[in-house]
Amino acid sequence: MTRTHKSVILAKRPKDNIIPGETFKLVSDNPTPSASDLKDGEVLFETNYLSIDPAMRGWLNDTRSYIPPVKIGEIMRSGAIGTVKASKSSKFPVGSYATATAGWTEYKILKDTELQRVVVPKGGRLTDGLSVLGMTGLTAYFGIIDVGKVKAGDFVVVSGAAGATGSVVGQIAKLKGATVLGIAGSSDKVRWLKEELGFDDALNYKDKDFAKKFRAATKHLIDVYFDNVGGEILDMALSRAKPHARFVMCGGISQYNTSNPQGPKNYLMIVSMRIRMEGFIVFDYAKEYPRALKDLAQWLSEGKIKRKETIIKGGLDQAENALRDLYNGVNTGKLLVEVKPAEEQLKASL
Repeated sequence: MTRTHKSVILAKRPKDNIIPGETFKLVSDNPTPSASDLKDGEVLFETNYLSIDPAMRGWLNDTRSYIPPVKIGEIMRSGAIGTVKASKSSKFPVGSYATATAGWTEYKILKDTELQRVVVPKGGRLTDGLSVLGMTGLTAYFGIIDVGKVKAGDFVVVSGAAGATGSVVGQIAKLKGATVLGIAGSSDKVRWLKEELGFDDALNYKDKDFAKKFRAATKHLIDVYFDNVGGEILDMALSRAKPHARFVMCGGISQYNTSNPQGPKNYLMIVSMRIRMEGFIVFDYAKEYPRALKDLAQWLSEGKIKRKETIIKGGLDQAENALRDLYNGVNTGKLLVEVKPAEEQLKASL
C-alpha cells in the first residue's frame, strides 16, 4: 500500500484577511517518497516544526517583491526544522536535524544544498534554529546593528517588541548600551518585556491612554526606531524622532491584511528631522550569517538573550489558523506549528 502524507497549497489569493478553508487547501493523499526515490546529494526531509512569520502574508500577493509570490496550487512556502529520514548525502546522514524552506508539507525531497545543519549551543534547543538562531535572530541582528547602527547611549523604540524579531532586537540594543522602549499588544507582553527581557520600559498600544503615555515615554526623543508594525505607531514615532534619527523598516504587520495599505502621514518629518529611513531584507546578509550566528549563540548560551516560543500543536491542519492568528497577536516570541514532535532534542554542539 502506498504511503501518503499531507501538504497545504495556496488555493486563492486573499484580498485582505486570510480565510481558513478558502485561502489554502489541505491535500491529504500525496504519495510519500522513499529512499529509492533519492538521487545523489538528496535527502528525504520530514517536517517537525514550521516557522510562522509576518512576511508570509506578502508572499501571497501577486506583486513584485524581493521573492516571487507563492503560485496558486503550490505548497505554501515557509521555513521548517525537520529530520533526515533517508539520505544519499554524506553531509546529512539519517537521523540528523536540519532547517530548510520546505514549506507546509510533512515530507519533501531536498538537495543537501537546500539544508542548513542545526547547531545547538549550550542552553539551546532544537527549535532555536527557527527563532533566535534562525532568520528571526539574523533579522534582528543585522537590522539593529547594521541598519540601525545602534550605539551606547541611544534611545531605541521597538514596535512589535514581543514578537519573534522585536524581542531579540530590544535585547541586542540593551547589550550595545542603549535604552529601550518596547511596544506590544497586551499587559502580559509588556510585563514579559520589562521583567524577563530587561527592556527599560514597555507600553501596551491597546491602552486607551497609549498616545499620552507614548509622548511621555519619548520625551527625550528617539534615536533609533525599529519598525515591525507601520500604521499609526510609525506616524507617532516620526513625530518623536530626533534630528538624524535612524528608522529601521523591517515590516508593517498592521498593513499586511488590507487591500488599501496606508503610508505615514507624518512623512515630512523625514525631511525636517533629516531622518534616515531604510528598509532591508535579511537575505542580503547571507555571507555574514556565520559571524552573526556565532554572536547570537554566545549571547544565548551566556543567558544574555532570552527567547520564548508559542507552539501550535495539531499538525498541518492548524497551519492556516496559526498564520491568520499571527496577525491578531496570538504569539509571544516565536510562533511555530508542531507538525510532528522531534524524536529527541539535540545535545549542545557548541
